[in-house]
Amino acid sequence: MYKEIIICSIVIIIVISLNILTENYTKESVALMTGNLENLKENMISEKQNEEDLNNQIDDIVDNWNEKYKKLAYYIEHDELEKVKTELVLLKGNIEVKEYEQGIPNVNNCIFILQHIKEKTALQIKNIF
Repeated sequence: MYKEIIICSIVIIIVISLNILTENYTKESVALMTGNLENLKENMISEKQNEEDLNNQIDDIVDNWNEKYKKLAYYIEHDELEKVKTELVLLKGNIEVKEYEQGIPNVNNCIFILQHIKEKTALQIKNIF
């Protein structure tokens, strides 16, 4: 009986520790991506739009997302992550053809999806039941 309690305790500690690690990584990733997208949105709205800067920004954002995607895909549904990737591809296309006003809803959708992912993976009572 004593061994079973120790084993169960160790398993519970491991599960809680991994949950804390994954939640922190998710929060960090979402905060980074959201900040980058907000900066891009501000540059898209501004009157002094520099095409080269916008293209560089979106390339950096896509590269960052691809790096984060590899780790997030281990514990988050792929459908949720692919929604972000889809919005980024649409946004990149709008920037390439200089349709900045059509790209702003893509930025907003991407931020919304990222916030949804963060809330969905958080350890909360509403997510447990």
